[in-house]
Amino acid sequence: MNLYFFFRSAIRAATGGGRSYHLWMGSLTILMLIGGYGYSVQMREGLIVTGMSDHVSWGLYISNFTFLVGLAAAAVMLVLPAYVLRDVDFSKAVLIGEGVAVAALLMCLSFVVVDMGGPMRAWHLIPKLGYFNWPQSLLAWDVVVLNGSLALNLLIPFYILYCHYNGRHPKERYYVPFVYLSVLWAVSIHMVTAFLLAGLPARPFWNTSLMGPRFLASAFAAGPAFMILTFSYIRSHTRYEIPEHALSKLAMIATVAAQINLIMLGSEIFKEFYYPTHHSRSAFYLFFGLHGHNGLVPWIWTSISMNLVATAILSLHPLRRNANYLRFSCILLVVAIWMEKGIGLIVPGFIPSPLGEIVEYFPSWIELVVTVGIWAMGLFVFTVLVRVALAIELGDERSPTAPEGVVGH
Repeated sequence: MNLYFFFRSAIRAATGGGRSYHLWMGSLTILMLIGGYGYSVQMREGLIVTGMSDHVSWGLYISNFTFLVGLAAAAVMLVLPAYVLRDVDFSKAVLIGEGVAVAALLMCLSFVVVDMGGPMRAWHLIPKLGYFNWPQSLLAWDVVVLNGSLALNLLIPFYILYCHYNGRHPKERYYVPFVYLSVLWAVSIHMVTAFLLAGLPARPFWNTSLMGPRFLASAFAAGPAFMILTFSYIRSHTRYEIPEHALSKLAMIATVAAQINLIMLGSEIFKEFYYPTHHSRSAFYLFFGLHGHNGLVPWIWTSISMNLVATAILSLHPLRRNANYLRFSCILLVVAIWMEKGIGLIVPGFIPSPLGEIVEYFPSWIELVVTVGIWAMGLFVFTVLVRVALAIELGDERSPTAPEGVVGH
């Protein structure tokens, strides 16, 4: 019966709200419908309607996947200081961070499905039914860690919110072991994806030992930056109080990670161009163009410029303490890493081909609307999760049998 009341309250919280909230959710719904139409065209006509080809078989879909894996991993890392180290600053923010992780992981899985061409092929990934090829295949490992991470990030906040809804304090022995597991899983989803790229010897652009560390550094830059933007909005538009110290700590994490990411990017550039070899042709294509093909040159230099500006602002303490500069730098950082870690990482790995052919990639309108639709779905899910969590934590939704005066954290 308590579960019935819990889900009824969750639905009431998710469907309530004012005019601006319903306008936001309605806009996301329209974008999801447009994305669904684009996906129906792709399913009917096949992947020929995308900009991908035999030469460039990963494009905008997998580019977003690699970025969102990092976003999910960074968001989960809040659980360790909040639940285990009992950091009071992060305790108010951790449930929001796990909402980010759930939404990001759902988008990751959606991008994998649309990149396969159709959901009917997903049965190949089911052990015993399809040819799962686990543990030999790193793609199979990716499926395991993504679904496992999604399950953990649904289980932990559900238990905690359910206890708060019923006016009880969560018992650590029930959720702390899963917290430790979720942290290890968060690192694994990122490292497995990095190893998937680095383990392809025929693609020298990805075949570097820095791939894993760069994935982690960029994740711990973009993830906290995205959460700072989210927390800033929640603080200004709701009664939920997130301590200023939480934002300061996240800003420091983002600053250090952004600096490390730039150092490793500089190391990669030095390695590729100080003494270039045949294996440097993909890097030449990305940064300077190759034989008149320069589709990604403006893209990568825009990304690096935004990254430098954002890191410079974050590195200057007086500017980082200014809320407007902090938000501006976080926007720059998230967009810059999305550009660098997405299209700027995935597409050049295929250009030129192992036979030296140059076929450039540009996403089609189908890919663009499907991508927008998946992002709209992720933001829709995240908004619902945040509204439900805030309603319970603020005491607006409470079980009829809950004792009086027990509210959230």
